[in-house]
Amino acid sequence: QVQLVESGGGLVQPGGSLRLSCAASGNIFIYTMYWYRQAPGKQRELVASIGTELRTNYADSVKGRFTISRDNAKNTVYLQMNSLKPEDTAVYYCNTYRRAMDDSWGQGTQVTVSS
Repeated sequence: QVQLVESGGGLVQPGGSLRLSCAASGNIFIYTMYWYRQAPGKQRELVASIGTELRTNYADSVKGRFTISRDNAKNTVYLQMNSLKPEDTAVYYCNTYRRAMDDSWGQGTQVTVSS
């Protein structure tokens, strides 16, 4: 299985932007890739996905604000987050379907939206 390392989180004011990265240890071109998030006291939720043919899907709560993309040559997946809201505060994780089903997660990257 590929190993995944998330980065790019931080503290940002409401309305601000962040770009998260997910670097894989191996080829990801055969995988649909997912971004999840988990806020304190809440269950982990699916935020966005991108298929091998670049088809994307988003949670209703982030549509129009977040954009998922991938660079297979760099084995990296991105999540561009704009117009951030306090309710976007969470630890963000990327994953493949298989790793998620196996409950295998990386360390994630913390996003905090606060003034």
